[in-house]
Amino acid sequence: MLIWIGSIVLGVMIIAVLVFYNLKGGLSQQEQSSVTVIEDSTNKLRLEFPKTPAAAPNFELKDPAGKPLSLKDFRGKVVFLNFWATWCPPCIEEMPAMEKLHQELEKDGLVMLAVNFQEGPERVKEFFTQHNLTFTPLLDRDGKVTEQYQAWGLPVSVVINKRGQIAARATGSKDWHSDEARQFFKKLLADD
Repeated sequence: MLIWIGSIVLGVMIIAVLVFYNLKGGLSQQEQSSVTVIEDSTNKLRLEFPKTPAAAPNFELKDPAGKPLSLKDFRGKVVFLNFWATWCPPCIEEMPAMEKLHQELEKDGLVMLAVNFQEGPERVKEFFTQHNLTFTPLLDRDGKVTEQYQAWGLPVSVVINKRGQIAARATGSKDWHSDEARQFFKKLLADD
């Protein structure tokens, strides 16, 4: 009963944050000026690209087994950072395509990290088993990394290049195994 009530309260809080964010107008003027959103037919994923290279903020989180992982551990690799939750339908919707992308490009150096927003290790393990996901889940129990990356509305994906810089950002569910997505990641993986 307490878990059910807690879930409802958390859901109401998240909706309130999303409403506030949308009423606020989304990105601030400063944030809007630091990204370029290409909306033509060549960018069906509606990726946001930084106008100037910026280092991805480092963090350390634990996986569901309690093993700590740090973003800096993956320097020299392309990192697909996805912020999600098990109660988020658009997050669940994009996971099969993420798994296909992971299966196809892991051998080429793509690292996929799924940063879960404030859920426990058992729930995340159960979700990954139920959906046959093999990429790496991380637990953001206090929500600080999610806040650090300004992932206000889930899912949010951040792509980090081999130099540790944010290469692109996407909000909402995407087909991460589409031709366009695969070409985008292959290009990043080929860059030195």
